[in-house]
Amino acid sequence: MPRAAARQAALAEHKRALILDAAWAVFAREGLDGASLRAIAREAGYTAGAIYFHFDSKEAIYAALLARSLQALDARTRAAAAAAEPGRVLRASAEAFFDFYAEHPRDLDLGFYLSRGGLRPHGLGRERDRELNAALLAALEPLRAALLQAGLDAAGADAETAALFAHATGLLLLQQTGRIRLFGAGARALLAGYLDDLERRLPGAVAR
Repeated sequence: MPRAAARQAALAEHKRALILDAAWAVFAREGLDGASLRAIAREAGYTAGAIYFHFDSKEAIYAALLARSLQALDARTRAAAAAAEPGRVLRASAEAFFDFYAEHPRDLDLGFYLSRGGLRPHGLGRERDRELNAALLAALEPLRAALLQAGLDAAGADAETAALFAHATGLLLLQQTGRIRLFGAGARALLAGYLDDLERRLPGAVAR
């Protein structure tokens, strides 16, 4: 790539990153429904027209933020699985999933559209939803692969992956809202207990 073109591409990427950072702050305050391209432009220090050069809608910006978050989650779960000892991949990848969102609670808000949006269905368009759902499943693939390795068939692995996802995110929401205190135990400890039970139920009895 010619030097001038490389500089132009780097500048465009820098502007795009600034827009995403500004949008993150706006979505955290206003949610997907309350946010606007004009507000995001003000936060970024650009005109609305400059935003349109990089993104055609606020849904496109939200999708880019969520894709970035899911990419980081995917890297975390895959690194944990790769570093785990044999028989520990399921636990390591599940704990990596939990710890990522425990350390980055706003990413959990982003993934569930919780920022001032409440628990209700949202979408970003059929194609974007399809791509983002695929990215989430990719981040969960180390867990599913470990379940298959432990002896479950594909349907069983899918069901247990869904159950583990639901359990972990439920605990994260309880932790994030402080309601975990009602149960007299920490979310991480409750996750460990769930994983203990899961491992005992697996046909291949994951080594511990």
